[in-house]
Amino acid sequence: MPSLTNQNIYTVSRLNAEVRLLLENEMGVIWLIGEISNFSAPVSGHWYLSLKDSRAQVKCAMFKGNNRLVRFKPQNGQQVLVKARLSLYEPRGDYQIIIESMQPEGDGRLQQEFEQLKMQLAAEGLFAQSLKKPLPEHPRCVGVITSKTGAALHDILQVLKRRDPSLPIIIYPTIVQGSEAAISIAQAIGCANSRAECDVLIVGRGGGSLEDLWCFNHEIVARTIAASEIPVISAIGHEIDVTIADFVADMRAPTPSAAAEMVSRDNSHKKQTFANYQHKLASGMRYYLTQQYTGLKQRQHQLDKHHPIHRLQRQQQQLDELNFRLERAIQRRLSTAHQQVVNSYHHLQRLSPEKQLQAQKYRLNLCERQLTAAMERALVTSRHRYTLLIDKLHTVSPLATLSRGYSITQNEQGKVIRRADEVKTGDKLVTRLAQEAIHSTVN
Repeated sequence: MPSLTNQNIYTVSRLNAEVRLLLENEMGVIWLIGEISNFSAPVSGHWYLSLKDSRAQVKCAMFKGNNRLVRFKPQNGQQVLVKARLSLYEPRGDYQIIIESMQPEGDGRLQQEFEQLKMQLAAEGLFAQSLKKPLPEHPRCVGVITSKTGAALHDILQVLKRRDPSLPIIIYPTIVQGSEAAISIAQAIGCANSRAECDVLIVGRGGGSLEDLWCFNHEIVARTIAASEIPVISAIGHEIDVTIADFVADMRAPTPSAAAEMVSRDNSHKKQTFANYQHKLASGMRYYLTQQYTGLKQRQHQLDKHHPIHRLQRQQQQLDELNFRLERAIQRRLSTAHQQVVNSYHHLQRLSPEKQLQAQKYRLNLCERQLTAAMERALVTSRHRYTLLIDKLHTVSPLATLSRGYSITQNEQGKVIRRADEVKTGDKLVTRLAQEAIHSTVN
């Protein structure tokens, strides 16, 4: 038998701890889509839930430091997109994920695609400041790529008319919303480059939701802008709206009106030049900050893996689990005690003197009814027997004989005279008939 060293023998605690470290270190941050079930929010402020699909589910925890940033109330049955890291709940050995952020599936999926494409294109260098083409100092012709019926075109034309009415404008109409918008925008940019009529292009539209502006986050639009020989100014939405096109374009304008001001000159052209440099600096800073933010997130993730708060979170989760178990135990104890009280109450009710007295009264009434019924039956029987005896007696009674016309003769002593020699002269006799009697004297 091979010898075992102490290092080869694991305790359960050590095994779970090392498995947790393997999960957290190897997998890192993941994105996960699923349906919420078994959602629980105890008084500690943490959230516990399961994410499931049609074939599997996984337990999740989201601690209060992160769930405070969630802008909606999670509900069972809701589809969500979460950013999380894998872990293991050591006391039970349960595999789980620790959620860092949560969004409804629709918004979250678009945001995730936005971040992934942005990082991909940034890694390819499409956002590099060295690739940005300078805007012409005195544009000879301006191309506008937007919807021919949109408010953005109206704003651009109004600004150019006010600042430089002599500046030629060519409109390349396109659709700026919907599933076919990205291809339409890319084709319009390609058309402007092939015709080479303009020395600067404004690509934009008015404000809208993330879904409304999504065509400007498509890879085909980004790569078409990057490949454009004509400098491109992105003027999409409002100042707070950011798209992939903004990072790839040679210049970003906060609004379509601002883009029109960039390509037109007036007495304040020096101010405009300063604004251009300012925008270039801002664009460069955004690119620099994007790079730095990516590096920071990587270092932050490495730091998070060793952060004491993770141990505290696991202990808090264990405390919540113990609290759940305590509540269930108390409920079971109270339920058992309540059932014992109910059983004792019913037992006392059965042994109550009042109950016994009622039972005795019931039995007494029953006996009384039985006795009365027996007496009535005995009386009926006796009456019947008496009637029979009367009838029988009446059958053998002398009165019955007398009623048929016979008579009975008796002397004064009441002796029945059966023969003539039983009387003598002077005896007084009584002859009884059916109704009356006849008194006579023997001569």
